[in-house]
Amino acid sequence: MIEIWKTHESRNELLYLDTIEKGCWINMISPSEEELEMVIKSLGLEQNMIRDPLDDEEKPRVDIDEDQTLIIVDIPYVYEDDGSIKYETVPMGLLQVRDDYIITICSKQTSLLERFRKGQIRDFYTYKKTRFILQILYHVAKDFLKYLKHIDKKTEFLEKSLHKSMRNKELYKLMELSKSLVYFTTSLKSNETVLDRLVTGRVIKLYEEDHDILEDTIIENKQAIEMANIYSSILSGMMDAFASIIS
Repeated sequence: MIEIWKTHESRNELLYLDTIEKGCWINMISPSEEELEMVIKSLGLEQNMIRDPLDDEEKPRVDIDEDQTLIIVDIPYVYEDDGSIKYETVPMGLLQVRDDYIITICSKQTSLLERFRKGQIRDFYTYKKTRFILQILYHVAKDFLKYLKHIDKKTEFLEKSLHKSMRNKELYKLMELSKSLVYFTTSLKSNETVLDRLVTGRVIKLYEEDHDILEDTIIENKQAIEMANIYSSILSGMMDAFASIIS
């Protein structure tokens, strides 16, 4: 799927476009081969810059190739499987092409960019490339914090269930949450490396008014790392205790 959006500069209204224009945002979710080739040829992109973020094994990093800058970060991916909520992470690419276009690329549909499309993000304009990238990164960190709190609540619920009835079912669910925390921790630490590179101002041009957004993003990401580590430690101790009791 491919969507093209552009902020109308005079009305500050987000409009859906049928064709690519300068100053637009191109959002690509699990794009087809035809869609990939169309964007590559239209904008003169390097193949790897737009294809790499679609690899689920791709790690967060920064790649600069002349007039194209690719930032890959991990984002939370939450879905339902067999009646159970799963928490994982997937790569998302933020590709700035010259000073003309922003492309977001991800293999999965997530709620993160929905807020931008629905006009729920304050001071969001497709033509302000640096701010748009930093706003996305900020909301990535906020989403990690939100889902970490969800995991913590699920852990508390399962702990209460285990106090009432010692069953392997709850223990398996705790193991799943523990695995999710490992995914989150690994991704957050990798994202931190990317954020540290952005601070230098050599990856994307940093404007004075955007420094606060980047600083807030780094703080939120660090807080998420601390929370994930604490929850992992608590969950690990709880699983060991209950596993001993059950056995």
